[in-house]
Amino acid sequence: MTKTTADRRRNLGVVLALAGISVMLGACNTTEIVTQTVPTDYRQRHPIAVQEGKKSIVIFVGKARGGLSAAQHSDVAGIARDWAREGTGSVVVDVPVDSANSRAAAATYQEIRSVLASGGVPSRAIVQHPYRPEDPGLLPTIRLSYSKIAAVAGPCGLWPEDVGPSILDPGYNENRPYFNLGCATQRNLAAMVDNPADLEQPRAETPAYTARRNIAFERYRKGTTTATAYPESDKAKLSDTGR
Repeated sequence: MTKTTADRRRNLGVVLALAGISVMLGACNTTEIVTQTVPTDYRQRHPIAVQEGKKSIVIFVGKARGGLSAAQHSDVAGIARDWAREGTGSVVVDVPVDSANSRAAAATYQEIRSVLASGGVPSRAIVQHPYRPEDPGLLPTIRLSYSKIAAVAGPCGLWPEDVGPSILDPGYNENRPYFNLGCATQRNLAAMVDNPADLEQPRAETPAYTARRNIAFERYRKGTTTATAYPESDKAKLSDTGR
C-alpha cells in the first residue's frame, strides 16, 4: 500500500467521523412543532366571563313639560330596585343643559332624585352629570346608569376558517365543530343568568324550616305517615258542562 492511498483512507475516515458527529448534534437540537387547533368544547371556544358592566335607561323630556309620566316613574322606580340588588357604584344621571328642554329636564331631574330616594338609593349615591347635546336637531334625553357585575360571552359571528372543504384547512374532513358553533348559546346563557356569581360558586344554604321539620320528626317517631293530607283534593270533581 502506498503512502498516498493510506492518506486518502485516513482522510475519508476523518470525514465520516465528522459527518456522524454533525448528525448526532443535529438530532439533539431538533425542535418539536406542536400544531394548535380550535378547542372542540364550545365552552372553551366561547367562555363566559364575569366582568363589570353597565345598566341604563333613557327618559325623554319635552321642552314644554317637566316631570315624569306614569310609565317613566315606573322605570325610575325599577332602576332604584335593581340598583339596591346589583349596583356596584353610584347612579349617574346625565342631564342636558343649554338646550331647548333644559328647564324641563332640570325639573324632571328633581323628581327623579325623589323617586330614587324613595326607592332606597341614598342621596350621596345619586350623581348629576350635566352635558351639552352634540346635535341640536335631536331631542336631548336624561340617561340614568349604574355599574354592575355582569356575565358576558362572545362576540359571535366570527368565521376564521372555511366551513366547507378547502385546501387551506387540511383538517376539514376530521368532523370538527366550526368556530362559531355554541357562541349564541353561551351568550344567551350569560344574558339570562340572574347572579353572575352563580357561575363561579354555589349560594349559601338557607336555614331549615324548624317548625315543619319538628312536626315531621314527631310523626316519624310515632310511626305515623309523614305525608301532608289535603282534604280539599277529595272535593274536586269534573264539571258537568257539556253533558
